[in-house]
Amino acid sequence: MNIVVNTSSMIPIYEQIVDQVKKMIISGELQENDPLPSVRSLARDLKISALTVKKAYDQLEEEGLTATVHGKGSYVRSADPGKVAEERRKEIEEDLSALLQKANVYGVSPEEIREMLDILTEE
Repeated sequence: MNIVVNTSSMIPIYEQIVDQVKKMIISGELQENDPLPSVRSLARDLKISALTVKKAYDQLEEEGLTATVHGKGSYVRSADPGKVAEERRKEIEEDLSALLQKANVYGVSPEEIREMLDILTEE
């Protein structure tokens, strides 16, 4: 599992871990029952506090994405297809929102954006 954290980012490290693991689950890179690295192992690899990793794992479990078996570790839970689809839509909406903000800064009208989208989605 390849997780990269940016210590100079304004996003807390535990949130970066949560976001990356979520993306791996949503994309299918992590499947049901796949083990996550141990808290200590991931903390050592990322050179961060084990408490930070624990906080990320706790949040993933709270969201129902993982399950922790005491003494055995954390595992990916079966993903609810509806939840996966909703997460994918949410990610696309966030990307579109950023695109619209950029278009606004560049003075591109909504009509021009629609035209571009129509051209790009033509088969």
